[in-house]
Amino acid sequence: EKEEWNTGGGIEKWERCFDCGQNFHGPVKLALGWAGWKTYLGRPVTDGNRILALGNLGTALKSRPEEALPVLEAKFALTRKYWSHSEVVILNAQTNLASCLKNLGRNDEALVLKRAIYARRKVTLGISHENTILIGNNIVCSLIRLALWDDANTLLRDQLLPAARRSLGADHHITLALYQGLANVLRLNPEITRDDLLEAETIM
Repeated sequence: EKEEWNTGGGIEKWERCFDCGQNFHGPVKLALGWAGWKTYLGRPVTDGNRILALGNLGTALKSRPEEALPVLEAKFALTRKYWSHSEVVILNAQTNLASCLKNLGRNDEALVLKRAIYARRKVTLGISHENTILIGNNIVCSLIRLALWDDANTLLRDQLLPAARRSLGADHHITLALYQGLANVLRLNPEITRDDLLEAETIM
């Protein structure tokens, strides 16, 4: 049976209120995440609403990353198997899984996924697209957490900053955030040189 969309029916009714238009959050989002998943659980694994309900549950469990992880891993596995043709679905599942791994302190694993997302975005959107640059900045944050100073420095100088200046402009808030990231990389590196310190101070 065909479900209605944007009328309070279908998967969307588990995501947002159709009276006020706001997305559910907190305990309500979590309760509806479970309710939605139980509603569609019995459907075939290839059913679109079933995979969406699984993803909703995973995001609803964001504040409980230990519980969210197996849900998000299951969604990622299913999307790779049955929705490999859908770029958006695959990247969304990867992004949510990477975020969960980061919240669990599993930064090495999160970094692998973030690099895969960034590589794919460079192909599909181009290196100078705002979304690609933002994903690259997420990688920089992971590299800083892992104290991979040289990798972060290289990514910022060779790819992100040139792309941001070219497509967004030197005064854009994302470009400025990248410069701030470079300053952090320079000043937090335990092998900082005097020139590095001066450059960081100039940026800040």
